[in-house]
Amino acid sequence: MAIFLDGDSRLVVQGMTGSEGMKHTTLMLAAGSNVVGGVNPKKAGQTVAFPDAELPVFGTVAEAMESTGANVSVVFVPPAGTKGAVTEAVDAGMPLVVVITEGVPVIDTAAFFQDAVDRGTTRIIGPNCPGIITPEVSNAGIIPASISGAGPIGLVSKSGTLTYQMMYELRDIGFTTCVGIGGDPIIGTTHIDCLAAFEADPETEAIVMIGEIGGDAEERAAAYIAENVTKPVVGYV
Repeated sequence: MAIFLDGDSRLVVQGMTGSEGMKHTTLMLAAGSNVVGGVNPKKAGQTVAFPDAELPVFGTVAEAMESTGANVSVVFVPPAGTKGAVTEAVDAGMPLVVVITEGVPVIDTAAFFQDAVDRGTTRIIGPNCPGIITPEVSNAGIIPASISGAGPIGLVSKSGTLTYQMMYELRDIGFTTCVGIGGDPIIGTTHIDCLAAFEADPETEAIVMIGEIGGDAEERAAAYIAENVTKPVVGYV
């Protein structure tokens, strides 16, 4: 089992034709992710050759979803265009949008997150996050797939670097899913969202939660754990 990302996930990459999008699409494909295309309105109709696939480029997220059945978008769009890219994905009804971009203006995040809340069909992870990985199944973002394998631990982390460190340290045990939620003042998916999902996942036997300086997310998560989580939780402070 896994949370949010599994073997049925079909990924489309917004910004796939840029340098970061190209690099990480290559790595996601190598990790076994089912990447089905990219989105760039200026290059619609083209295809891009990768070592493991030749992927079409669509003009809009809606077109990509209709043509490929995509249900996850990974956003590698520069900060100035991130609001438009995420809003487009939300308007298209994309179930999961993983926003890797760093430096997104907080007012832009507030706008597209509120849009997602109002529509009620899209989960946002990020922005300014490493993404989400279900080891040996699918990887949506920039988390190195080679540092850890599958196992019974669920990981939710505000820190990108410590996500990698914890995955490596516990590599002999392994993970159901690792979620890097990002450290911006406003983010989509929170510690509590992931804790609830891991609690409901029958194959997650224990949870690791990593915080970061700033805000009270960890305190709120601790209060939630006390009231709602029955599985062992380790907090890395």
